[in-house]
Amino acid sequence: MKIAIVTDSTAYIPKNVREQLEIEMIPLNVIFGTESYQEEIELTIEEFYEKVRHSTELPKTSQPAIGLFEQTYRKLKDKGYEAVISIHLSSGISGTYQASRTAADMVEGITVYSYDSEISCMAQGFYVIEAAQMAKQGKKVFEILARLDEIKNSMVAYFMVDDLSHLQRGGRLSGAQALIGSLLQVKPILHFENTKIVPFEKIRTQKKALKRILELFDEDANTGVPIVASVIHANRPETAEQIKNQIQENYPNVEISISYFGPVIGTHLGEGALGLVWYKK
Repeated sequence: MKIAIVTDSTAYIPKNVREQLEIEMIPLNVIFGTESYQEEIELTIEEFYEKVRHSTELPKTSQPAIGLFEQTYRKLKDKGYEAVISIHLSSGISGTYQASRTAADMVEGITVYSYDSEISCMAQGFYVIEAAQMAKQGKKVFEILARLDEIKNSMVAYFMVDDLSHLQRGGRLSGAQALIGSLLQVKPILHFENTKIVPFEKIRTQKKALKRILELFDEDANTGVPIVASVIHANRPETAEQIKNQIQENYPNVEISISYFGPVIGTHLGEGALGLVWYKK
């Protein structure tokens, strides 16, 4: 069976990797005033942060239109694909996954398996890359979906933001939690739980929060099992590079990369956010 792999732009998989693995990407949108941009296509991460600095109000975000999913699935059917595994950001923070499911029922002649990553960014990207590699190896749909569930059981992601107000205003974190954090100058460690973003631990400073995230990482990495990891940053490349180098020096069993919070996720987390994600290979 010829299987296509589809994802959305919030996986933030580099274009050359998408092309090499034949991954189809459906973009989400960032809206500044009356202007809407498809992230990763019409708006780069550098352009996004430049626009934010010169904007009087935060941009908004929107999921892809159902028609864009339908169009993509029809195109893949016309190319001879018999099945699609469509992997998307958490259903708890976006309607993108649901749009994929709705569009799947609108296209005949190809079977679409929508998959809720229950997370986002390069954590979501890891699912997509592994699925695409397996599809190229000729694996069956049930084998790929089983592997994605296996990854989900070991996937861990923690992140911290510089300013909680972005998450609060975007409705991705409760107002009470954001207010408490702001009053106490807390820099909470956040994570995904049951598809939603929630505080994991409340910590006073960014330095201590980062130290705690690395301690949590050490618990898995120190076991010696092969691990795939990524440092994710919102316009903090130097810090991300330092974390990557530190992990490389200390853990020969870890395959580590650097990724970024792109425009859509960056809208909700704000500039300066940092994250670390990993799973057992």
